[in-house]
Amino acid sequence: MLHPSYTDLMKVVNKDVEEGETKIVNSRYSIVLATSKRARQIIDGEMPMVSIKGEAKPLSLAIQELNEGKLKIIAENAGEEES
Repeated sequence: MLHPSYTDLMKVVNKDVEEGETKIVNSRYSIVLATSKRARQIIDGEMPMVSIKGEAKPLSLAIQELNEGKLKIIAENAGEEES
């Protein structure tokens, strides 16, 4: 079982969204994409944004970064709104 759960991660990502606004993450798929992308970055040599305890796998580090709020997911349409 994944700890924290998908629903917990979705709450962390969407915590700053005002009521009535579109949520940043609406599905588990978005969480999986974001954490897998970050895990690939760690594998490619980027330093983790969280402290490492023992030998943590890149995906575990990415999930921990997301859960601690150090990794931000940006909605795809966010760039379109700024233009």
